[in-house]
Amino acid sequence: MMIDLHMKNRSIIMRNSTTSSMIKEVKAGPTVKPSVSLLPPSSLQISGDSAALLCLLSSYSPQGALVSWTLDGSEVTEGVLTSAESQQDGRYSRSSVLTLSKARWEKGELYVCRVTHDGAPHEVSFHKSSEC
Repeated sequence: MMIDLHMKNRSIIMRNSTTSSMIKEVKAGPTVKPSVSLLPPSSLQISGDSAALLCLLSSYSPQGALVSWTLDGSEVTEGVLTSAESQQDGRYSRSSVLTLSKARWEKGELYVCRVTHDGAPHEVSFHKSSEC
């Protein structure tokens, strides 16, 4: 007997490939949106040669969250390092760091971490002009 696996509506369906009868259906867990935090560079870091912003995603399910960055409305790919997803208790997390030269940090105004999870986008932004 051979078994065919099919994904449908967040379920995995196992069928006997000879008779097409369903053997078992396994439901995936619920979709949980990630909690997203954006941390700007510290003043100590800015006084050096570069600045890094950190985007933290936590407690989401299923896996597959994507992260991208924009600076003043333009997508940034250089200087981006995004971790692999890690799992604990059925929930996932990951982080992404945007590292910029001091000059680019000083010229920029609006930094956005864009997260896409389960087809839904979510943006968290940092405006330098609103720093305390």
